[in-house]
Formats: sequence, C-alpha cells, structure tokens
Amino acid sequence: MASPSLHHLHQNPFINKKSRDIGRHERPGLTSVSSILTFSTTTETCTSSRKVESLNAVKQLHAQIVKMGDNLNSECLAEKLIHLYLKFGDFRSAAFVFFLGFLGLVNFSRPLRSVVEEFDGAGSTIFNLLVIFSELHRKGAVFDGRNLSVVIKICAESGDLWLGKEIHALLVKKGLDLDVHLKCALMSFYGNCWGVEFADQVFEEMPSPTIFLWNEAISVNLRSGLFAKALHFFREMQFSFVKANSFTTVKIIQVCGKLRALGEGKQIHGYVLRSALESNLLICNSLVNMYAKNSKLESARIVFDLIEKPTTASWNCIVYGYAINGFLAEARKLFQEMELSEAKPDVITWNSLLSGYLLHESSEKVLVILQKMQSAGFKPNSSSIATVLQAISDLGLLVSGKEVHGYVIRNGLEHDVYVGTSLIDMYLKCSSLSGAQAAFDYMKNKNVFAWNSIITGYAFNGHFDEAFKHLEQMKQEGINPDMVTWNGLVSGYSLRGHSNEAVALIRQMKTLGVEPNVVSWTALISGCCQTGNYKDSFRFFGYMVLEGIKPNSTTTSTLLRACAGMSLLQKGEEIHCLTIRNCTFEDPVVATSLIDMYCKSGSLKKALDIFRKCQKKGVASWNSMIMGLAIHGRGKEAISLFNEMCDAGIKPDSITFTAVLSGCKHSGLIDDGWKYFDSMAKDFNMMPTLEHYSCMVDLLGRCGYLDEAWDFIQQMPLEADAGTWGALLGACRIHKNLELAEIASKHLFKLEPYNSANYILMMNLYANANRWENVENLRDLMDAKSVNNRPGWSWIQIDEKIHVFSAVGKPHRDIGEIYYELYQLVSKIKKLGYVPDTSCVLQKTSEDEKLKTLLSHTEKLAITYGLIKKENYRPVRVISNTRVCTDCHTAAKHISEVSGREIILKDRVRFHHFSNGKCSCNDYW
Repeated sequence: MASPSLHHLHQNPFINKKSRDIGRHERPGLTSVSSILTFSTTTETCTSSRKVESLNAVKQLHAQIVKMGDNLNSECLAEKLIHLYLKFGDFRSAAFVFFLGFLGLVNFSRPLRSVVEEFDGAGSTIFNLLVIFSELHRKGAVFDGRNLSVVIKICAESGDLWLGKEIHALLVKKGLDLDVHLKCALMSFYGNCWGVEFADQVFEEMPSPTIFLWNEAISVNLRSGLFAKALHFFREMQFSFVKANSFTTVKIIQVCGKLRALGEGKQIHGYVLRSALESNLLICNSLVNMYAKNSKLESARIVFDLIEKPTTASWNCIVYGYAINGFLAEARKLFQEMELSEAKPDVITWNSLLSGYLLHESSEKVLVILQKMQSAGFKPNSSSIATVLQAISDLGLLVSGKEVHGYVIRNGLEHDVYVGTSLIDMYLKCSSLSGAQAAFDYMKNKNVFAWNSIITGYAFNGHFDEAFKHLEQMKQEGINPDMVTWNGLVSGYSLRGHSNEAVALIRQMKTLGVEPNVVSWTALISGCCQTGNYKDSFRFFGYMVLEGIKPNSTTTSTLLRACAGMSLLQKGEEIHCLTIRNCTFEDPVVATSLIDMYCKSGSLKKALDIFRKCQKKGVASWNSMIMGLAIHGRGKEAISLFNEMCDAGIKPDSITFTAVLSGCKHSGLIDDGWKYFDSMAKDFNMMPTLEHYSCMVDLLGRCGYLDEAWDFIQQMPLEADAGTWGALLGACRIHKNLELAEIASKHLFKLEPYNSANYILMMNLYANANRWENVENLRDLMDAKSVNNRPGWSWIQIDEKIHVFSAVGKPHRDIGEIYYELYQLVSKIKKLGYVPDTSCVLQKTSEDEKLKTLLSHTEKLAITYGLIKKENYRPVRVISNTRVCTDCHTAAKHISEVSGREIILKDRVRFHHFSNGKCSCNDYW
C-alpha cells in the first residue's frame, strides 16, 4: 500500500467552505462526516453497564451521544466509543472518533501510546490509522498544531517517512513551524525515521530553544546511542543559561555512567548541588549508579548515605555497584542491611548479586545464589536466566543447561529474545549444535543477535555449509547480515585452519559493500594464533596495515600472544613500541600480554618492570607474572608474589594455583607445594582440578618420592589423565624407575596413542637399561600405529633472521664454521671437567659414534652459532622443542664459563639461564 499523502490538501477546488470548517468548529459524526459529534460527561454515561452486543448497537449509542450534544470534552466517552468500534471490527469508525474526537480534547490524560496500541492490537496497523487521517484531510477536516503533533508522533512510531515530511511542509505553510511542541514532535520523528542529523537541523532552526527543545535534542541523541553528543548538547544548554529539568539531569548522569565519563559526572554533580536538586531521589540514584560504573564506590556510598529514605531502587544501585566492581563481601553486607530496612530486596537485587558473582567470583557461586534466590521466594526473570545460562556455559554443564531450558519453557520465557539467544549460546558452548538449533527454531521473534549466534556457532564448529544456509535464510527473513555476522564467519574459518578462505571472505565483504573493520582482521589474526599458525598471524597483520586499518588493543594483545608462542623477543619488543605509539599500553589486557610475552621470550626483568608499572592489575596479570617466575625456576619468588597478591585483596583462581604449584615443582619446593595444594580447599573453598593433581605428581616425582606419587594417583578423586601419567613417566626417566614407567606408559599409550614423546621417553629408559630389544619393539609399535617421531630442532634469531637447526633435513649453510668452533669449545670445557654423557644417545652403536651424535644435538649447534654471530655483550637465546638432555645441559654450563657469555635456553618445559658455569635450575629440571 502506498504511503498516505496530503497531496492537494489545500488546492482541492471541490471542498466547500462548510467542509473546510469541519473540525475547526464542529465534530463530525461517524455515520456522516458532516454530523456534529457531542459527548456527555455524566458519570452514568461513562460507566454505564448497559451491554452493547452489536455494531448497530454501538452506532445507536453513538447517535444518542450526538443528540445529547451538551459537552464536547469527554475523554471517557471517546475512549469507550473507540473501544467498542474496535471490538466489533469497525476500524474506520474508531479512527474517525480518534482523530475527530479524542485528539480534539483539550487535556486527555491517557498516554497516547496506549490508545495507539489498542488500534494496533485490533487486527489492523498504525499505518491504516494514518490512511484514515489522510482521508479526513482530503475531505476538508482541519487539524490544529496540537493535533498534528500527535499525528507526527504516530508517524515516528510507525516509521512512515514521507507522511511526516508532508506534515512538516504543511506546518511551514501554515506558519506553525515555530511551535515548541510541534518542533519536539518533528525532532522525534526525524530522529526515528531519517537520522539524528535531521533532528539536529530542526533544533538549530529555532532561534531561542526552550527547555523542551533542549530536552528533546538530548533525548533524540540518547535514543540513537550518541551519548557523547548528548553530553555536548547538555553542556551547550548550560552555556545558553537554560536550566535543565530533573528528567534531563537524570538522563545525562546515566550517560556519564555509560561513557565512564567521571570528570563530566562530577561536574554535573556540582550542577545538582548548585541547583538544589540533591533531594531528588531519581537524581541521587543516578549519581550512585554513575559513580559505581566509574568504580568510585566511596563517592557512590557518600551519595547513597545522604539519601534520607532510600527506596528499593536506591539500594539496588549501591548493591549493584559493589557487586559489579567485585566487592562481593560488601555487596552481601549491604544486601543484609537492605533486608532489615523498609525497602526489601527484589529480583533486581538478586540479579545484581548474580552478575557480580559471574564476573568476579566463580560460575559455581552463581548457581548457589540462584538456589538461595528461589528459596527466598523470588522467581528468576529473563535477566536472571541469561546470567545463569552464561555461568552454565562457562562450566560446560549441558545437563544443568537443559534443566534451565525446561524452566524457561514452563514459565513462558522461551520467546524472550534475550533468553533465547542465551540458550543458543549455552548449547553452542556446551558443544550441542542440535540443542542450539532446537532453541533457535523455537524462537518466534528472531533478531540479528539470534541469527548471528547460530551462524557463528556452525562456523566455529566447522559446519560452513550450514552456516551459509542460515545466512541465506536470515536474508529471506528480511534481516540483513551485519558486521558481527561476517566477522563470525571469518573467525570460524580462521579457527578451523582455513585462513585462506577467511581472507577470501574479507575480500568478498568489500564487494558486498561491507567494509572490513579492525574486528574482522583481528578475528583472522586471533584464529591463526589460537591454532598455532603464528607466522600467518604476522602475515595477515601486514595485510591489515596495508589496508590502512589501525590495530586496537585486542589486535596487539593477540600479536603479543603470537610472539610469546614463538618466543620472538625482538618482534615482541616491536609490538611493545606499537602499543606505546597507539596509547594501548595502559590497557590491562595488553599489559598482561606484554608480561606473558616477555616471560616466555626469556626476558624476566622486563616482564617484572611492566608488572610493577601496571596500575590496574587484574588476576590475569598476577597469574602471568607468577607463572613467568615459575618457568624460570624462581619458585620462592613466585610464592612471594602469590602472598603479595592475596595481601592486595586479589582473590586467586585455579590458574593462580597452577602457577604457584608449577613454581614449586620447578624449584623442588615440596613442603610449599603440599601447603598450597591443601590450602585450595581449606582456605579458598576451591576444589583442585586434574591440572593441580598433575603438578603435585610432577613435584613428588621430581623430588624422588615416586612411591608417594604413585599412591597419590591411586587416591585421587578424579581419574588420572594424560598429564598426570606423563608427569609420573617424566619423573621415572629422571630417577630411572623402569617399573613405574612401564605402568605409566601403558596408560599413556591408550590415552595418547599418537604422541611420539611418550614412546621416546620409554625408549630412553630402556636404552639406559640396555634393553635394546624393548627399544626396537617400541619402534615397531610406532611404525605399526604410524606414529610420526617429531624431529628435534632448535633455533636462534640473529638480527632479523631465524636460524633453525634440525636433526633431519638440509644442514645449516654455515655448518662447517659451526662445527669448527664447537670442537674448540669442547676442547676447552673438557679441561674444566666436562665428560660427555653418552647415555643420552638411544642408538645401539659404538662410543665414538655416540660422541659424534652428541655433538650434533641441535642445542649445541644453535648455542655455538650464537656465540659466533652475536655481539659479546648480548645474551645467547636459544629455543628448543624438546626437553634438554643431560649432556647438553652440562655442556651449556661449561660453555657459559669459558666464553663469559650468558646463555638462555628455553626447552619444552622451562627456561635455563646459564652463567659462569651455573644454571638457574640448580640442575633440577
């Protein structure tokens, strides 16, 4: 249907004077436009219990009202007639009463939206209401500015772009375009239908805007999410000496909370005090909320304490503030105080606790709070359910998720878009694509977020055909894919190792008119990083820079993770400089990534410097630094930092304890290991995971307590995994315990049948025991299972180039020079007591051949090349993919002494710092 039009509104020569005056002096009846419609305001008529059972009866009642003709101002009668006409399906007559009766009242008390919604729910649409309005105009009905402002609001509600513009033109012709209420209606219309810039233009046309226009200008920008611009309007309003009302002040304080604009929020607080508005409860609540969102809880508490009679909303603001900022003990205390006050907790209060525990405590606690909430007689709403579903997603509890889904269906929440999208996300994170699809199919009103969730879910799981099938269905439903849709597909391809397809999709986005942004490229880079394709991460970052897209904090933190994965110190330093230039250095995520990168690249001093300078240290920053100290063999310092963390009020999580226990196992701190393992449940109410049990097995085994390690495994409440058995096998290699090693290896061969490292460890043990037959049997087993023995390699960076030394393949171009220097070094270190350890060679061959084999170990070749090519004042940094053997470890200690150089070697497990003939591990690795 075409849009209703006002064409020829004043040019129609067939409209006589009498018809032109309809509406100005008369109220047309419904059966005849020329009839005079009058209303009685008597209580008896408005509240009459006379049953009206047909459309004819309605018309008779209407005729009776017209004949009475004693009063034209009865809102009650107008509403009653509208309701009855709609009840019997006469939309047209109801619309006539609305436009020629209801809108003509001087003061109607009922909200306009509720009247319009009654039309919308009667089987027609708001659009049809506007069609009737246009018809009335064509028949000569004349509406004043007040009536037209209502019609403009209906245009804004229905999204009728052109009728609103025609009414605007009419207002200009009639000289009504400076009417304040009409201007407000026009600004709302343009903001909803054409864009905020058009609304701002209407505002600027007024020479001296009143408070109503300023408020509308601010509201239009707020509704469009332009918070900074709304704040600008508020500031300009003050410069114009127009005093803001309490409604505008509340809204603008909320903006300061959303934008984290603490400075501006404080200024507005000052304005509130100067304007004597501090007694306004809504303003005080908004101030509490603003300070809480800016993490200024002391200020929030001061404002809250000054409220004479806090309402439930006031309490909710302060409880939410403490909960969302992680001060959960204080939030619980406030909750208890609230229970004793006149204002009792409600669902919003409980939801605040749920959100706080989800963000800062643990997902398990969220489920406990939910149980307490229900025990207190409160029924979880859609917000509660969404939070609980997120907690379940984090825990991977599919069964619990299904139980919540059942609650959602029983309580009629399944059609809530927010809940529906959370259900889809929960099923996807619990690896149940079928469940996600079922939840998606059951949703009635699927928005773009629901479509994006299911499309991204399929893409992340590698089902790209299904993802694109849903993409086409999404378009057919009239919902256009947005940037999130495309970025989800890009990320899915990248995470599944299809980086070339991901790049092609980014190129395709351009052809479709969607300009790839920093999130698109970061999704590609991050996917490569997560799959270990670190080189591709840097390659695609280069493409991104060529496209002229500036990296954000997420991009740089991802690149730093790639540097950490490859221990690329020099590249990491370059990215560090980039964070300083882009002013992302202060970002806590970036700072944590820098700490992690420097730790894993062998520069512990720089990591500590950044950690100490970091102003906002979250638990992730502490964890990275503690783990960094652990892998560098500084167990005592790791424990000291853990204690400092607790003293700072930062609650450790399971990763923290993994880091602390790793520090203990790398430094042989068995008493400390037991202490912190036991404290998990005792002092922190945290159940140890398999990772913590593996650390303890590793610690006991390394210290020679193999029987205790075996007993520990037997008594574990969890079934031992590959990590646990691998720790035991590694300890057996150190202490040459073949009996326990065979038990551990049997479990490992079942759990990890294609992991060559387990076979190599056992072959090493058999070789040391001269059981060569067993060595050959294992080699045959590997061949039978097609287990590929990953070749050992070591690499070193000289200037901009990476030099790789591998046990197989083409030798290094300078191998002759390297061996010459290595022979000289071996000759020197033998004088210091170095004796080659031929037990490190697994082949059954002569001693001479074993000596030659030891010289070809990649760690020795890389160290030697570094001594040749690196300046004397620089440390030699070598990265190896295997655990360093005893012979290479001993040789490196002696080489550091004869060369006077620091040697930093990172093996598969930890760092070794060799200096002056000693190693940081104290020969414990």
